[in-house]
Amino acid sequence: MSGGADAKLFARGKVAELKIELESGGKKDKNHSAKKIALKKIVANMTMNNNDMILLFPDVLNQMAIPSLDIKKMCFLYLVNYARIKPEIALKALPVLLNDLEDGNPLIRALALRTISYVHVREFVEASVAPTRKLLKDNDAYVRKTACYCVAKLYDHDRITVENSNLIDLLNNMLRDENPTVVSSALASLTDMWQRNDNIKLTIEYDSASKVVQILPDCNEWGQTYILEALMNYVPQNTNEATLLAERIAPRLSHTNSAVVLTCIRVLLYLFNYIADSKVIDGLCAKLSPPLVTLLSKGPEIQYLALRNALLILQRRPDILRNDIRVFFCKYNDPIYVKVTKLEIIFMLATEKNIREVLNELREYSTEIDVHFVRKSVRAIGKLAIKIENAAKPCIDTLLELVATKVTYIVQEATVVIRNIFRKYPNKYESVISTLCEHLDSLDEPEAKAAMVWIIGEYADRIENSNELLDDFLFTFKEETYEVQLALLTATVKLFIQRPTKGAEIVQKVLKWATEESDHPDLRERGFFYWRLLSYPDTTVAKKVVMCEKPTITAESEKLDAVTLEEMCLNVGTLATVYLKPVQQVFRHARPRRLQESPALQRRASSAQLAVGRPGPLAVDVNGQHGAAVGVGHPGQANLAAAVDAADEYFAGVGPQSMANLRVGDDNLMSPVGGAGEQGGMIVNAYSPQHAAPRGTPHQNDDLLL
Repeated sequence: MSGGADAKLFARGKVAELKIELESGGKKDKNHSAKKIALKKIVANMTMNNNDMILLFPDVLNQMAIPSLDIKKMCFLYLVNYARIKPEIALKALPVLLNDLEDGNPLIRALALRTISYVHVREFVEASVAPTRKLLKDNDAYVRKTACYCVAKLYDHDRITVENSNLIDLLNNMLRDENPTVVSSALASLTDMWQRNDNIKLTIEYDSASKVVQILPDCNEWGQTYILEALMNYVPQNTNEATLLAERIAPRLSHTNSAVVLTCIRVLLYLFNYIADSKVIDGLCAKLSPPLVTLLSKGPEIQYLALRNALLILQRRPDILRNDIRVFFCKYNDPIYVKVTKLEIIFMLATEKNIREVLNELREYSTEIDVHFVRKSVRAIGKLAIKIENAAKPCIDTLLELVATKVTYIVQEATVVIRNIFRKYPNKYESVISTLCEHLDSLDEPEAKAAMVWIIGEYADRIENSNELLDDFLFTFKEETYEVQLALLTATVKLFIQRPTKGAEIVQKVLKWATEESDHPDLRERGFFYWRLLSYPDTTVAKKVVMCEKPTITAESEKLDAVTLEEMCLNVGTLATVYLKPVQQVFRHARPRRLQESPALQRRASSAQLAVGRPGPLAVDVNGQHGAAVGVGHPGQANLAAAVDAADEYFAGVGPQSMANLRVGDDNLMSPVGGAGEQGGMIVNAYSPQHAAPRGTPHQNDDLLL
C-alpha cells in the first residue's frame, strides 16, 4: 500500500512540477524556450502512456494561442491524443483552431485543419466541414494537399456528413489541380473512401488515367504509389489503351523505392489481362525481372517481401525469372525466413538444364548448422526428384550421400522424401531400401517412422526380414503416435497379403490391438475395415484393394488455385501476398479486387474448365482401378457387400472369443480354417457384435497409403 501511495505522490509531484514549468518564462523569455521544454517533457511522457499527463489538459490548451509553430505542433498533438477522453475540455480549443485556419502562415493553416479533422468529437467534425471546403481551394498547394487528406479522415469519422456535403465532388475536381502532389493526395483520399464503402464506385477514364500517368515523374515516391494504386480502378476498353498505359508506366520499375516498384508490377500484371498481343506481354515481362532482382540487394525485410511476391508472380508468369536462378542462392548471413523462401523459388525455377547446379547448392545447404533449414533443403531435393523425372536418379544419389553422414535429422528427412519418390516411381529405385534399413535406429520422429513402415510394408515381399523389421516396431506400438499406428496397421496387412506365412501372427496381434484396445476412432475403423476385407473368401479382392496402384503424387501442392491466383496478382505488394492467402482472410473488412468486364478483357479458362482432365476424388474399386466410385450393380461392389454381410452375421454369432489361429499354406495362398472344399480366405472369429463397425463404406483417411 505504501509503495502505491508513494507512486501516486511522485506522479502528482511530477505533474505539479510540469505545470509550474508551463507557467514560467514570463516576458523575458521571448522565444518561449521554457514552455517548449516543458511541452517536450509532457509529450514524451504522453508517448510513454503516462496517463497522469491528462491532468495538465487545461494548462496545455492555454498555450495553444502562443504564435509559435513548434508550440502549436506539440499542443495539437496533445489535443488529438486526449480529446476523446476529455471532450468537454477539448471544446475549449475549438475557437483557437478555427482562428488559426485564417492565419497567414500556410503551415499553421494546414496544421490547424489537420488537427481539427483528426479529433473524433462530434463538434469538431461538424466544425471542420466548412473550413475543409474552403481550404480545398487555398492558394497554397501544401494546404490543398492537407485538405484532400482531411476529407478522407472526416469520412472515417462521419461518412453521412461527408456524403451529404459536396466534399467528394470537390475532391474529384482536385484531380485537375496543377500541382502533382495535390492530385496524388486527392487520388489517395478517393481510394481510401472507396475501400471503406462498397456503395462507392471509383472509376477512372482513359483521359484521366493518361493525365495522372503523365505527372508521375513529378511526384514524390508516396505520390507515385498513390497514383499507381488508383490506376488499378481504370478499366481499359481496348487493347491499345492498355498497351500504351503499360508502356508509360514501365519506367517506374527502375525507381529506388520498393513500394513504387511493387505497385508498378501490380498495375502491369493487371493490365496484362487486357492486352491481346502476347509479344507485347513478353516484352513487358522481360522488364519485370531486373527490378525484382534489384530488390534482393536491400535489407532482409524488403528481400522477404520481394521473394514472396516473386513466388506469386512465377505462378502466373513462370518465364520471368527463369534465367536468374543463381540470384536466389542463399547467402551465409541471410535470415532463416529469407533462406526458406529462396528455397521455394529455387525449386520453382529448377529445370533439367540447371538441376546439377541446383543439387550442388542444396547439398551444401544440407550440411549447415541450422536444423530447420537443413530439413527444408533435404525435402527440396526429394521434391525435385518428383518434379523432374530425369533428375530422380541424381537426386536419390545426393540423398544417399546425405544419409551416409548418419546425422539423425538428415536421415529422418531423407526417409520421408524417399518414401514419396517410391510412390512417384514404383518398382524403380528399390535398391536404396537396404541402405535405409541400416539406419532404423536413427528414426525417432513420427513422420519418419511412418514413412519407413510404409516402405517395409509396400516392399515386404522383397525385403527378406520384413516381418522382423515390422515386429521391432510393434514392441512400442501402444506408445506410438496415431500416425505411426495407422502406418503399422496397413503395413502388417500388406505383409500378410504378400507373405502369409510370415505375417499371420503379426496381423492378428495388430488387428486385435486396433479394434479392441485402441480408443482412436480412425485406428479402430481402419482395423474393422481390414478385418472385414480379409474375411472375404476371394483372396484376390484384398490384394487388389490393399496393393492397388497408388494415386499419382506431385510436388506442386504449393500452387494456388486459379481464382485465388488471379486475386493475389491484383494485390501484389500487400500483406496478403506475404501470406499467399485471399485478401479477406488477412484483412477481414478489405474490399476484394476482381477483374472488371471490358471488351478488351482476355478471357482465361474458368476454374471449371481448368479442372477438366484432373482426376476427381479418388475411389478404389475391387478391380484395383482408380477413378469414379463403383456404381450400383457393379459385380465387385455386390461381392464386397455380400462379404460384409457375411462377416457381420458370422461375428455376431460367434460371441467374444480370442482370435482364432490362422492356418496358412504357402506364401502365395491364404488357406481357410475349415474343412476341404472351402474357398481360400482368412477366417477371423474373435469379436462380439458390439465391436463390429457400422455396415457401409469404411472411412478412408488421407494418410491411408494403400
